[in-house]
Amino acid sequence: MKQEDSTISIGDTNSATNHAQRRKVMNEKKTGFPRRISYSLIFLLLIFVGVPLMIKNIYGVEEAFKKTPAGKIEVKIIPESKVMVSEGEGNYYRTRNYLFRRLFNYISENNVAMTTPVEARIENAQMKFYVGTKDKVKALQDQGSVRIVTVPQRTVVSIGIRGVYTEGSFEKARAQLEQWLKDNKEYRQSGDVYAVFWDAPFMPWFLKRSEVHIPVEKTEKQ
Repeated sequence: MKQEDSTISIGDTNSATNHAQRRKVMNEKKTGFPRRISYSLIFLLLIFVGVPLMIKNIYGVEEAFKKTPAGKIEVKIIPESKVMVSEGEGNYYRTRNYLFRRLFNYISENNVAMTTPVEARIENAQMKFYVGTKDKVKALQDQGSVRIVTVPQRTVVSIGIRGVYTEGSFEKARAQLEQWLKDNKEYRQSGDVYAVFWDAPFMPWFLKRSEVHIPVEKTEKQ
């Protein structure tokens, strides 16, 4: 009887030990899995956010004017500008890649630095690249479908946007500006509404910045 009791005791001890080891392994798996997910998320964040920002900083480009903060409506002055213009037929959002390729080929062939923002007229599609300070002294000429134009100083009411570059986003912002003009009678529209895009296509959507502008002028006091 004593030997039998001893055997049972040893078996119970081994079983308890094995159970404890299995539980330890399971706990390690449970804690290890979330940790691997965390590392993966950090890696993806570095790829999709860190790399675009690093590229933007390394290859920093000249800005033609100051951004309007996201979500804010303001009246601001756009200084006289020298721009490269490409035009197409129909809606901008259906022809933008074609227009961009024309302008990019022009600056590549003429050694002109890329600047921001890119300006776009939505109806009767048009895209503009701003000529930077260092390139304004160059005798840039019309070439193919690209024209060189000097745009006079203008006053605009501007709304800042954060997010994807879509027609729906543009229309929503335009409606907000039109309502602002109805509420602020001291200004009236003096030109066509247009969009302004600050970031390149590789920038994550939640970091992209854009604006919608309506040219305005002061109304005459009665």
